[in-house]
Amino acid sequence: MAHSIKYASFPGSVVMLGFGSIGQAMLPLLFRHIDIAPQRVTIVSRSEDKTGIAKKYGVAFIAQPLLEGNYETVLEPLVKKGDFLLNLSVEVASLALIRFCRRCGALYLDTCIEPWPGRYTDPAASPSQRSNYALREEILAYRLDKRNDPTAVITHGANPGLASIFVKQALQNIAADNGLIIEKPTCYEEWAELARNLDIKVIHIAERDTQITDKRKQRDEFVNTWSVSGFLSEGLQPAELGWGSHEKHFPEDGGRHGFGSDAAIYLNRPGVGTQVRSWTPLEGSYHGFLVTHGESISIADHLTLRENGEIVYRPTVHYAYHPCDDAVLSLHELAGRNWQPQRGKRILREEIIEGVDELGVLLMGNSKGVYWYGSRLSIKQARKLVPHNTATSLQVVAGVLGGMVWAIKNPDAGAVEPDDIDYEAVLDIAKPYLGEIVGVYDDWTPLCNRSPLFSEPMDSEDPWQFVNFRVG
Repeated sequence: MAHSIKYASFPGSVVMLGFGSIGQAMLPLLFRHIDIAPQRVTIVSRSEDKTGIAKKYGVAFIAQPLLEGNYETVLEPLVKKGDFLLNLSVEVASLALIRFCRRCGALYLDTCIEPWPGRYTDPAASPSQRSNYALREEILAYRLDKRNDPTAVITHGANPGLASIFVKQALQNIAADNGLIIEKPTCYEEWAELARNLDIKVIHIAERDTQITDKRKQRDEFVNTWSVSGFLSEGLQPAELGWGSHEKHFPEDGGRHGFGSDAAIYLNRPGVGTQVRSWTPLEGSYHGFLVTHGESISIADHLTLRENGEIVYRPTVHYAYHPCDDAVLSLHELAGRNWQPQRGKRILREEIIEGVDELGVLLMGNSKGVYWYGSRLSIKQARKLVPHNTATSLQVVAGVLGGMVWAIKNPDAGAVEPDDIDYEAVLDIAKPYLGEIVGVYDDWTPLCNRSPLFSEPMDSEDPWQFVNFRVG
């Protein structure tokens, strides 16, 4: 069975940075599917493991915050040539770790591009400087002349990560459903050409988390089903989205970066202060938050088609996230506090009593209607599949596992994004942990069922303009 397959044998050591909800969720999968002894795994985290999970699995644990001034001193005795640095931490600069791994010849994977503390909230920095776009461009500039270095897989969890994988599979599915007989694309231009031929105008990473707890959110407390610190950091960055070539109305508070690929724009407002209309099969129509995510930029960039140096096709791409209900209450309180974080932080796990994380990609514009493709994973399924997991964390670590195995089997690929690697191989590894994988068509558009009680600006001739998505 897939749940007992050893996908790779790894002769080196694994050093895991961070041991929050995702690190704890990953540890069982690491030993289940990668042939490595516990004695060759070390966890480095800013605080002690109060859960006892690390001790249960027999791995070494070092309680030591990694800072800009000490990370090399801490890591040099632990990470050698042929080892794997698995970065599941926050507030430790990804680019610094990638440079470190290159020097010592180690593999690397993270789930998002992180800076050192302070960059996201620096009042002297421009929105562009605080953006995921800028962080990604720094990685891309670094890798230009280092294509054959030890593999560093950046932003490979669920989203970013599996979202890019889902998009490629969804494009293949829509093509087949339209009767198109095509060879599997082998380069970015062929994927972009396929998306253009299918008339894909917009892609949402459409996620609705319905997990609930028997211990509700308290006053002055931020509650979430994954890292509170991570969600606060990305939520208070500027809202960002890949900017499509079909767009006619530039947002009033929008800005371009003026450097790099120009695949994305930002809004001069926090992502958790910006709502968008979206749709998932179980939830139906909903309002999600336009939180910045790396896949919104990388998918748009990789699906860009140029002719004679001019951009002729690019979809609009962004996250549309409706977190669990207690997290929504936390965001409402956060906004009322003028974006000053609450004193209490709590990640939901054992106290979750029911619910599903419905995570997928919504592709819009094709004549057959909108198409949602992704994972429906319930808390009951997650607990049955892997200990120490929720529906949310298991979707993330399924992507981490797929990315790790790919890196081990392709150790000299340099710095790569999820859009660069074998999507079928990653999806095959992740699928057993994603619950029900479905593809669903619908006739929904962002113009559907608008209330006649209030007038709203809209372009009825084209429902895929970004002006029709923004609310609040």
